[in-house]
Amino acid sequence: MFDGIQQSFSVSSFRVGRGAPLFLIAGPCVIESEEHCTKLAKQLKEIAASVGINWIFKASFDKANRTSIRSFRGPGLAQGLKILAGVKREVGVPVLSDVHQPDQVDSAAQVLDVIQIPAFLCRQTDLIVAAAGSGRPLNVKKGQFLAPWDARNILEKAVSAGCEKVLLTERGASFGYNNLVVDFKSLPILRRFGAPVVFDATHSVQLPGGAGASSGGQADFIPYLARAAAAVGADGLFVEVHDDPAAALSDGANALPLEELPGLLEDVLAIDAIVRG
Repeated sequence: MFDGIQQSFSVSSFRVGRGAPLFLIAGPCVIESEEHCTKLAKQLKEIAASVGINWIFKASFDKANRTSIRSFRGPGLAQGLKILAGVKREVGVPVLSDVHQPDQVDSAAQVLDVIQIPAFLCRQTDLIVAAAGSGRPLNVKKGQFLAPWDARNILEKAVSAGCEKVLLTERGASFGYNNLVVDFKSLPILRRFGAPVVFDATHSVQLPGGAGASSGGQADFIPYLARAAAAVGADGLFVEVHDDPAAALSDGANALPLEELPGLLEDVLAIDAIVRG
């Protein structure tokens, strides 16, 4: 256990972590429009309610680490936070998004229930310290270049800034060029630090830069990895979903089609019940 880290804590009206039910982080990779974001959030709320899972809505206001300069990045900080605030108010769901620079944190903390640190930035000390000082829980995506035991250094940085509420998310490890592989030993190793552990089932099937000017993906493997994570004992599941992945403006190749989410959640929850029982 890492001193100062809470094993469970509240996000909005529910608890996450040890002793709490499996929870879900889900939404589109990027905010494509206010209409699309709100529509998808409402659909996800219905799905989450139908299977009985606590849920956090995720969408990025800026994808600052896209492969190509020509790739769609999102509406930006001000407009993106306005849209997420509308989703939070209209749909009644906690919201999560990424920050990429320390000077984005104050504005983000006024809207977001959870601030996310992208995998590529998980070693950026100034960013982690600024986000940790915001008073909001953090979700730190473990970099695909990090060993699971290296996540201890991330927690040390967060605790140094007064943050005790940190989620650690596993999203696969680099395996040669343009490929990722998931070592499921990572989940119990991460859990030893005490922080709740989330498994990102969609970025784990990404093929970074695999399409030349964009990333590819193998979305058909998402259900297999999600079920495996539940069997290993994840505290939460992260899934990027889209109602039309082929037309998605970011990461469509590794997004789960929206219509497949209910069945996947039913499977994952059934496995989780066996593990917890």
